[in-house]
Amino acid sequence: MLRPQAVKLTGAFEPDSQALVEIIELKWLLAGEGFHVHVERLQTDRDYARQALHRAQASPNAALRETAARLRNKLQITES
Repeated sequence: MLRPQAVKLTGAFEPDSQALVEIIELKWLLAGEGFHVHVERLQTDRDYARQALHRAQASPNAALRETAARLRNKLQITES
């Protein structure tokens, strides 16, 4: 039987279930603009998350910008 192994990743964070909903929403809204989001990487790599949120903030789509702002708040990721 395979057992999951705990992995300690630099910059990782533990999003709550509501943050995961926001991540999935961000994923699909960005997909509509031709940008693929890797959900697991967004959850474990702060630089990747920051880049994805920056791309979303630059979108002409108001729903995408609002989702990015909520997610940035939940994940406590500052703009650079």
